[in-house]
Amino acid sequence: MFIVENYLTAVIFCFITMLCWGSWANTQKLVQKTWRFELFYWDYVIGIFLFSLAAALTLGSFGTEGRPFIEDLKQADTSKILSAITGGVVFNLANILLTAAIAGAGMAVAFPIGIGIALVLGVVLNYFLVEKGDPVLLFAGVFFVMLAIIINAVAYRRSSPNREASGSKWIVVSVIAGVLMSLFYRFVASGMDLENFREPMTGMMTPYTAVVVFSVGILLSNVVFNSILLKRPLEGKPISYRQYFKGKIRWHNIGILGGCIWALGNVLNLIAAGKAGPAISYGLGQGATLVAAFWGVVIWKEFRNSPKPVNGLITAMFCCFIIGLGLIIYSGGS
Repeated sequence: MFIVENYLTAVIFCFITMLCWGSWANTQKLVQKTWRFELFYWDYVIGIFLFSLAAALTLGSFGTEGRPFIEDLKQADTSKILSAITGGVVFNLANILLTAAIAGAGMAVAFPIGIGIALVLGVVLNYFLVEKGDPVLLFAGVFFVMLAIIINAVAYRRSSPNREASGSKWIVVSVIAGVLMSLFYRFVASGMDLENFREPMTGMMTPYTAVVVFSVGILLSNVVFNSILLKRPLEGKPISYRQYFKGKIRWHNIGILGGCIWALGNVLNLIAAGKAGPAISYGLGQGATLVAAFWGVVIWKEFRNSPKPVNGLITAMFCCFIIGLGLIIYSGGS
């Protein structure tokens, strides 16, 4: 199977993860006016599963190093499989709430608040799983990310007086999504031998196998979570699965594409964790907040017509994110 050999390659992979995790939501924005997010989300989940399986059967099965996917899956301990599935369930609940917040408040708000919180808590939790990197630099980076989250929330509340009521709801939803999102990575990483991908311990999984099991957890839990949201949506009228099957092929394909983009980032992030450590790998991947905020502000114009002081806050948010991510990167190479 393909294995990352050095820290520089791991950082590059984490940057690609950042781009993927920060860009997949553009696919939702493309169909948002004609396709409810609950329906989009089913295609997104299917895309994650299909891409994860394809990666395991190719990159995770070719070559002489590591254990091939099928062989690795057969020898994995039940506890490790359940851990990765749990990670998928936790992620799915968090991501459904995040997707709802994106639909309600926009990428430039939901991502910096939700994924920013996930980055902060996730880095802390994953650092104590495998203590790689300079803790002073790492947590200094976390501080600047926290500052960026606060600035973003303030900017959103000040951008329009009409957002006061609905804005509070989506900020709360984003915060809950972020707290849950910070937990999933640890469950998945716990099922892998992070110290040796080349010859992983018996019972532990390679990252490719963990990714597939994780995506199964997402797929199965979506039957429950998304079915509830269809009947009791956070916004709008209840809808049925009948509407999903009436959707245009183009809408379904866009949702599947969104899932594939996210899954590509997930695969690269997990195979980079062996060299970078889970805290740094996760932290850089969740730098997607910066990418998503860029899409929301510059491309989708989510803060257009806001008062001038808000523009200063948005600039400060970007600066804090950049400084924070820079410190997280440097902490792993010091």
